[in-house]
Amino acid sequence: MHMEKRNNLYHLNLREVSLKDGTEGSKKMSFTFSNHDDLFEIFERLKTKNIFEDEQTAHEFALGLKLFTEVMIAQKDHPLFEELRPSVVQFMKKLKSM
Repeated sequence: MHMEKRNNLYHLNLREVSLKDGTEGSKKMSFTFSNHDDLFEIFERLKTKNIFEDEQTAHEFALGLKLFTEVMIAQKDHPLFEELRPSVVQFMKKLKSM
């Protein structure tokens, strides 16, 4: 796994707790990833901006967005993101201006 020096390194552990059919979850996943932003600083910034009603929602939003956009940046020439890129750029500008 190649990491650029200018990126922060994180480790995520994900575990199923329970499934919608009521059964107990059993699957686990763990991986390390990099991001050019300080994710904990972003969590704190979103918390103080009160964009969402609760902190849990803000954390889910921030983590999902940062994982997605970092892949989009790393895969900038991938055709999958071609139509989406301009909208994401506008969305990020709007989010940062709030």
